[in-house]
Amino acid sequence: MKPKRQRHHYALDLGAALALTAVYIGFARLTADDGQPVYTGPFWLGCLIAAMVGLPIAVRRRWPLAVLAVVLAAMAMASLLDIPREPYAAAGLAAYLVGLAEPTRRSVLALSVTMPVACGAVYTGEAVVTPAEDWRGAMGVAGLVLLVIGGAWGMGFTVRARRAEAAREQLRRSERALDEERLRIARELHDIVSHNLSLIAVKAGVAGHVAEADPREARAALKVIEETSRSALAEMRRTLGVLRTVGAPLGPVPGLDRLDLLAEEAHRAGVDVDLTVHAVEGLAQGAQLTIYRIVQEAITNVVRPTQPRPAAR
Repeated sequence: MKPKRQRHHYALDLGAALALTAVYIGFARLTADDGQPVYTGPFWLGCLIAAMVGLPIAVRRRWPLAVLAVVLAAMAMASLLDIPREPYAAAGLAAYLVGLAEPTRRSVLALSVTMPVACGAVYTGEAVVTPAEDWRGAMGVAGLVLLVIGGAWGMGFTVRARRAEAAREQLRRSERALDEERLRIARELHDIVSHNLSLIAVKAGVAGHVAEADPREARAALKVIEETSRSALAEMRRTLGVLRTVGAPLGPVPGLDRLDLLAEEAHRAGVDVDLTVHAVEGLAQGAQLTIYRIVQEAITNVVRPTQPRPAAR
């Protein structure tokens, strides 16, 4: 099913196509002041030309170049057969889509063919086949036709350029957002690995130091290493799973409510942390995450030396 906006555009094109066809059928039946028909050819031919001028506009969004070619040929024929002339509105509508939708080289080539054909047909019809104007008047009418077609093509080409620039800007924004997300994930992984490995290193040193003298303390240290390792692995899997799977559930963003867990982990590593949290009501989630990472990094820097020591925060 086509988007609603696209269906609306096709409906407008259909309305314009039927209106132009009706106008040109009226032109084919138009009479002069003396009651004589302006167009003296067979009426069926006038209706055929009217259909070729108007009806292709209904599908100009599907086949812009083909529609422009058919409409231009029909309007040139109408000019040479002395069907009353208007400033090539149908050709302008077709040229707009050529400028908008076709690649630049093809679009410019189509315009370079359309302009002289339209100008030549109008001038020939006005000044040579059925002279209704002198050469100056015929040139004026031809200039008006060129203005309509060229202006419509230029509008389409300008809109196309603006849309392309908007798409490039959107791509640049997406790339910047992707780079920022990569940096954020890299920082998250660094914090996870650095903090937990520091705790593991401290407890591994303790276990190695007291393994013979105090097996119970060594087993307790190994237990802390096991729990810390599992916690780190789970957190890394959750972070990496977000990268591998579209729509993967995100874990809770660390906030101030998890600072006590940091204190407990540090305590298990042999570092006494005095944690006091106050005046934090209403902080944004991003600010809470920043504070959490700062505290985590501070504790990590204290834990890295293998000698246990108290830390106040």
